[in-house]
Amino acid sequence: MSPVDQPIEEDRATAVTRGWVIPAIIGSALLMQTMNATVLSNALPTMAVALDEDPLRLNLAITMFLLASAVFLPISGWVADKFGAKRIFIAAMVLFAASSAACGFAENLTQLVIARIFQGMAGAMMGPVGRLVLLRTTPKSELVGAMSVMTMPALLGPVIGPVVGGAIVTFADWRWIFFLNIPIAIVGVFLVARFVPNVKEQEVSPIDWIGIVLTGVGLAGLIFGFENLGRGALPNGVVAALFLGGATALTIYWRHARGNPHAILDLSVFRIQTFTASVIGGSFMRIAMGATPFMLAMLLQIGFGLSPFQAGLMTFISAAGALVMKTTAPPILRRFGFRTVLTVNAVIVGISFMTYGLFQPTTPHWIIMAILAVGGFFRSLQFTSLNGMAYADVEQHQMSRASTTAAMMQQLVQSIGIGIAAALMHFFMLARGDTQLSAASIGPVFVVIGMITFLSLFFFVRLPKDAGDEMNGRKSIA
Repeated sequence: MSPVDQPIEEDRATAVTRGWVIPAIIGSALLMQTMNATVLSNALPTMAVALDEDPLRLNLAITMFLLASAVFLPISGWVADKFGAKRIFIAAMVLFAASSAACGFAENLTQLVIARIFQGMAGAMMGPVGRLVLLRTTPKSELVGAMSVMTMPALLGPVIGPVVGGAIVTFADWRWIFFLNIPIAIVGVFLVARFVPNVKEQEVSPIDWIGIVLTGVGLAGLIFGFENLGRGALPNGVVAALFLGGATALTIYWRHARGNPHAILDLSVFRIQTFTASVIGGSFMRIAMGATPFMLAMLLQIGFGLSPFQAGLMTFISAAGALVMKTTAPPILRRFGFRTVLTVNAVIVGISFMTYGLFQPTTPHWIIMAILAVGGFFRSLQFTSLNGMAYADVEQHQMSRASTTAAMMQQLVQSIGIGIAAALMHFFMLARGDTQLSAASIGPVFVVIGMITFLSLFFFVRLPKDAGDEMNGRKSIA
């Protein structure tokens, strides 16, 4: 190789690493987190028998993971700025692997819950910090493509989780649900250390302990409240108290953060229209996304009588649509822009979600799978667009707190989606005079939640025509 050619080859290698390798490595690490939740949900009945516990009590293993994530999410950005995002990302993967091993070796509910708390702590760091590594190592013009690659493995988690969980509890020991995370984490740590560049520590403000407590209590109250909404596990008064306490804590934080330059969450990012449209407007889309795995499991297993493994295999087809989209999203966004794609696609996503409510036990499986594949394609296009546009106008010094804020909203909205779905199923069941869930009381919930997604249009249609053009390459083309 000549001296003239060498820098060109090095630039190409750097571009490939930055455009594909780094996002894929980060996305694979996030796959552990997203898949773990859905795998565990499918395995709870089997785990309850093995640990000699009531299945409802074993739900604590899921709830405590969510609570730990909620409490530690706000501090993730500050820790990444203080000690370096790459270093914290590696530490989070190691902790997630160690806590997964502890879950696998748990002999009773107490041991399992303690291990899940540490898993939640690690998960709270992995999500926003992994995204922060990508934001600080990728030029804005390449960020949409990088986000598409990063979210590809993470998107597969909720889809393949039921399949993997059903297969493990059917053909192997439930403990392998947790042991499978260990080799993934080992490979992930090696790849991050080898390929991901060092992300410089940022200047950090003094830690906001008051803000950490208020946001932790607020998120924990709301998430725990939505997790128990419509399920009858807690008295209605306790659920109402959780909502009231969570909302009060977040309201006090809002007053605390106003004019406070050291607040743990920078609420000023909501003055940025593209960020607000993505995070707040996109929340109405994410309600449906959060409810989809839960609702499809109820419809296919309880409504249609399929086994967990059969239902998981059917919903897996939506991953095929999502994977196809990942290669087409960047050119679509370059051609039409964020505003047009988000607006038109919001209508398509809402309608496709509502069609799930038309499924009947007699509907041919190939039709169900075809509609799920189409829905997976357009949902994935929508969230790739939302994730890319969110940081279009965010300055570098705001990235960590913006990433943390977006992660908090996504986790909260996911719980909201599941809570609303559970409450609506209960409502339609009572309205029909039924004592058990059926396809007839599950189907209308898809229609209602599909209509909720249309609220996002209020945020999308108001975007400037050139919103986020620096992110999708349209600005350079112009």
